[in-house]
Amino acid sequence: MVARFEDPDGVAAALRSESYLADHGLSVAVFLALSMGRPLLLEGEPGVGKTEVARALARAREAELIRLQCYEGIDAAQALYEWDYARQLLYARLLQAGELAAEDAIHRLYDAPFLQERPLLAAIRAGSRAVLLVDEVDRADDEFEAFLLEALSDFAVTIPELGTVRSDDGSAPVVVLTSNRTRELHDALKRRCLYHWIDFPSVEREAEIVRLRASA
Repeated sequence: MVARFEDPDGVAAALRSESYLADHGLSVAVFLALSMGRPLLLEGEPGVGKTEVARALARAREAELIRLQCYEGIDAAQALYEWDYARQLLYARLLQAGELAAEDAIHRLYDAPFLQERPLLAAIRAGSRAVLLVDEVDRADDEFEAFLLEALSDFAVTIPELGTVRSDDGSAPVVVLTSNRTRELHDALKRRCLYHWIDFPSVEREAEIVRLRASA
């Protein structure tokens, strides 16, 4: 059972207990994203603490943090799943050599033991027990962004050999996306998310953050 928050102040207190000092605007954004079941898109300069929001939130909710690091050239297979072709080939050779029973051989070649689960599929399976961090989404290309938009709309994945995969209880993970704004994200993705800009802290607030970290 993951922790729930009654209001933005509860979010701020929970994040503070995990050594993250959130201002009122960020606390409201996190609270609304959780209440509405919508992804939270955080933009800001590198080093302002966007990634740490997801880490602290996962700890505060007692949930698993699953990180999908975006980069140029990332594709759906690297985010969702891949088949372990080396193990499949070894299995096929054992079948051919007669060392394994041939019953349902083709079916077993595309069964769960040969599936390499990637972050997005792992988060979909975990549902509300996970916080999915899609880090630096602005580094991915347009095609991956379009794929991600579809995945975040359904929180279900159809694997042709296995069928449709959802979480056991039908819930969705909490999703936090971060962007350094190296390029503009498409409006469709922005509309799907709740948006919050994180700026550099003032000198006074930075000192407060250092004191909080030092006392942790």
